Amino acid sequence: MTATNWSTLLKGKHQLSLRLFLLLNAFSAGFSMISPATNTQHITVPIVLVLVVSLSCLLWQLVNKKKLININFISLIIGLLWAGHIYIKVSAMPNKDVSFLIIALLAILFIGAISYINNIQAFLAACLPVTLTIFWLDQGANWPRLLYSIVLPGVGITIQHIIHQRHDNFTRRLMNKLLEEKETLNDLSMLDPLTGLNNRRGFKNRFDTLLSVGSGQHYILLLDIDHFKAYNDNYGHNMGDKALTHVSAAIRDAVRSRDVVTRYGGEEFMVLLVDVDAEQALQTAERIRKRVYDLNIQHMFNQSVATHLTISIGLAALEQHDIEEALRKADGALYRAKRQGRNSIFVSESLLPAQTETAHF
Repeated sequence: MTATNWSTLLKGKHQLSLRLFLLLNAFSAGFSMISPATNTQHITVPIVLVLVVSLSCLLWQLVNKKKLININFISLIIGLLWAGHIYIKVSAMPNKDVSFLIIALLAILFIGAISYINNIQAFLAACLPVTLTIFWLDQGANWPRLLYSIVLPGVGITIQHIIHQRHDNFTRRLMNKLLEEKETLNDLSMLDPLTGLNNRRGFKNRFDTLLSVGSGQHYILLLDIDHFKAYNDNYGHNMGDKALTHVSAAIRDAVRSRDVVTRYGGEEFMVLLVDVDAEQALQTAERIRKRVYDLNIQHMFNQSVATHLTISIGLAALEQHDIEEALRKADGALYRAKRQGRNSIFVSESLLPAQTETAHF
């Protein structure tokens, strides 16, 4: 769930509350006209408007489910209409009937509380006009009973609102935390944990993005650390991991920020050179080879030969975005570099048909 989905969920919940509020008001208005609480004036203009407004808004909501009605505004309008109805009824009574006032107050508070148990603003908008009107009509004669009728549901809905807000805030914080962790996991799943370079999944993501932004000539480098198994055997895997870290940093520093450097295998790396020509690609490969050599990482790959850690590189063009074919050609060039002395760069035969191999020692 995203923040947008969360907001949509809250809006949907509020609209369901509004529909319940409209339904209860329409029913209450109809019942008041059919079976009034007193014998004075059964039908008033406000009570008719309560019925009409409630049914109209309810019908409009059912037809236009995606369009929202301002819940506080419509609650205030209906609350004012109920207040007008009560005022007209009481004004027509020969003797003020406190029981009518209490019943009317409880009915409005009940509708507001059951509809807006988690929305204190809408509850106040619906109930406050009626409450003030009844207090004004009563003129303090029965204020303890009226106050009790107001305080009990008021305190209850306030407590419920606080509980609901705390629950919503906790849920929102938890959702945001989960989204942050999801983003972190997505990022980590695209990076090699040892070197910090892209892994194969990260490369695919960057490659797909590259294809979508435009064309240009691109080249693939496949790089392999020479005699790395012997290095691990002689110096241990901890030293091997450190060597991998240093080599990966040298490769990354030798290319541009827009080029994509990937740990392709155990001691194998891949570089996608973006928007370069063949000469620039070869110069970048040589720069990588030299920087790795200049690390001066001691490496005795057998008892008679002591040298430094070196790297061999195969270079191939990426044609028609066919990454598999480019990797196949680069791998063939890398194989020839390994066969003919290592610490060298070979280009694929399709790239330089007249000069099938270029070596640097």
